[in-house]
Amino acid sequence: MVAAVLIAPLGVAAVLAASWSRVARDVFFFAMVSLAVLSEKMDVNFFSEAWYRGTTRGIQVTFIVIIAFGLLVGCWVGRRGPDRRLFWPGSLGLILLYFCYAGVSVAMSEPKLFGAFELSKILASIVVFLAAAFYVRSKREWTILIVALGCAVAFESVWAIKQHFITGLDRSEGSLDHANSLSMYLCLAAPPLVAVATSGWSRRLRLFCGLCGLLAAVGLLLTYSRAGIPVFAAVAAGTMLACASWRLGPAQIAFRSLIVLAVAAMVAAGWGQMERRYNEASLEEEYLDTTVDGRGVYLRLSVAIARDHFFGVGLNNWSYRVSRTYGPRLGYRFDDYDNLISVYGASNDKAFGNSYLAAPAHNLAALTLGELGVPGLFIFGLLWLRWLTMGLPFLLLPRREPMRVMGVGILFSICGIFGQSLTEWIYRQTPILFTFYILLGALASLAHARREARLERRLAGAVPIEEPANGAVAEGA
Repeated sequence: MVAAVLIAPLGVAAVLAASWSRVARDVFFFAMVSLAVLSEKMDVNFFSEAWYRGTTRGIQVTFIVIIAFGLLVGCWVGRRGPDRRLFWPGSLGLILLYFCYAGVSVAMSEPKLFGAFELSKILASIVVFLAAAFYVRSKREWTILIVALGCAVAFESVWAIKQHFITGLDRSEGSLDHANSLSMYLCLAAPPLVAVATSGWSRRLRLFCGLCGLLAAVGLLLTYSRAGIPVFAAVAAGTMLACASWRLGPAQIAFRSLIVLAVAAMVAAGWGQMERRYNEASLEEEYLDTTVDGRGVYLRLSVAIARDHFFGVGLNNWSYRVSRTYGPRLGYRFDDYDNLISVYGASNDKAFGNSYLAAPAHNLAALTLGELGVPGLFIFGLLWLRWLTMGLPFLLLPRREPMRVMGVGILFSICGIFGQSLTEWIYRQTPILFTFYILLGALASLAHARREARLERRLAGAVPIEEPANGAVAEGA
């Protein structure tokens, strides 16, 4: 009730502040990036169903969305000159198509409530995407983005170190409540920091990003995520190869040697626990053994759902439908949600706490296929392809170009979250989704600036040289 009263005044205040002051817009964007990782700690859930084991459990309104809305309107109203001009951010059309298709899915499926939860989050992510796209216009805003991202990564990594060495947690979670969530966040957020650290704009910024990147490596290692560790290694190495200069002096050689030694020392220190994690189950046991509740069951469930429902069972309805129908078909004795609803709120708390409910598919493609069907998976695949094609052209720019550094860093962020989404659903977790869409908005702005620069160069090269009116050759020609 308090939130319902405060949301509208806070939104109006955010719009007024962002429209009036450039400093306010900078503060809002810095807060949006750095606090996105804490967005679930600063939200309210309307119509919440906390017992539901889905990707979203209520219509979430977070502080991040309020300041993103204020920033979006403030960029339209408060700016002057060329920066005020509107443009169509890259991939927005496909994002809106995906949103509309998801809305139709919610309208045509039962139950509708769980789908409405997830639909509200997609709408919030669009607001965040547009706010980032229209705010980030120059190197100044790129720097604010990098510093805010570095602060968030350092915070999560230091918290992970504290959890492991002081609290005694085997697998650090940071503020994200699960080690795999922290792993995906670091795979997403670290590549831009690595890009700037290896080919940045100032010594202080490069040192800051280098320190944050090393902390991210430590935090990632302490999650002991079987998918996250190789994905992080791949995107970090790829970013370094794409951005670092190959003209090495004594200082560069010494610095990179120290990085290699530091990483080797971290891996050696955690090798025992890493080995135990990877020995918990083989790939064959995880994906092919039908007697084990491993990640392979989600692939088989998604295929079974797709056979019966070409258009899926409805957005965010995976847990509901699998628990009732498709899990028991494969021999998993999940509890029926209708029985759970009947005891929810009653005195039988033990039955509620011990209920066995299907988790979301630990594969983003399988989850999308099961919930949105073949057309939904096709649209979602096109969206990922569009994001990749937005980032790939930046590899062709000169290596020291700041725009290239940002574009390539975000490109490897996309690769990082895609890689771990092969074994996780947590792309949809609010802190990760918002951070991802902020980076996508920045990438859309970079792509627009790149197109504008190419058009200006093309027009400048096409301007004809004026000849003297009398047809004579100009002197000195």
